Amino acid sequence: MVKIGIIGGTGLENPEIMQDAVEKEVETQFGKPSSKLVCGKIGGVDVVLISRHGKRHTVMPTRVNFRANIWALKEEGCTHILATTACGSLREEIKPGDFVFIDQFIDRTTKRHQSFYGDNQYMSNTVCHIPMSDPFCEKIRRLFSETAQELGLASHPKGTMVTIEGPRFSTRAESHMFRTWNADVINMSTVPEVVLAREAGLCYASVAMSTDYDCWKENEVVDIGKVMETMKGNAANVTKLLLAIIPKIKDEPCSCREMIKTSLMGEVE
Repeated sequence: MVKIGIIGGTGLENPEIMQDAVEKEVETQFGKPSSKLVCGKIGGVDVVLISRHGKRHTVMPTRVNFRANIWALKEEGCTHILATTACGSLREEIKPGDFVFIDQFIDRTTKRHQSFYGDNQYMSNTVCHIPMSDPFCEKIRRLFSETAQELGLASHPKGTMVTIEGPRFSTRAESHMFRTWNADVINMSTVPEVVLAREAGLCYASVAMSTDYDCWKENEVVDIGKVMETMKGNAANVTKLLLAIIPKIKDEPCSCREMIKTSLMGEVE
């Protein structure tokens, strides 16, 4: 059975969209998730929503309990995760409001737990060397891109996301450097979320919504006001995309779910 975890997803809790919605407060062995879970059905499919930064966006990127968020979705029986994220554009052709269905990432974070394994809380004698050559579920990424085209939404089928620690935005020098690295978009949340989803054996794909041109572009200055304005203006399109793709997701074999089986070293408790 398909059960879809949605990270972000503001607006999907509308009673006209989600049926049989129930809020659920949970705690995992990694602590509490960022928000209560909202469990229900969308288009006849079981879904679980979680707010990455809390209901009122009060959790800064570094302090998001990514492990608790992913583990909570796994314990609820989710098979897939659809993540939504705001991002800055590092390319002229990726305009504010465009969607990018990312297929690669560059990690510039420094303060986050990147694994469920190898510490005193869980599997302390086990190390996980999870493959990350292709971090995102290719099947769901393609489905996102095809569905966006069907809906006539401005989108880009691939892209490399650079994730910075935050909460500050980049300097102009950093922004230009990331462009020379062939990064396409920039945010503060993809890593370690995608890594943990792979360790949990879940198919993970992300909808990155460009909100601005970062600061590489001449006369561009990023501020949270611009970001929120673009997000608010495009919320209907994000919802439309998610509602269209959810019924299309099938429960089928996928390499995303299998990699964890050959990635562990040490004593598996």
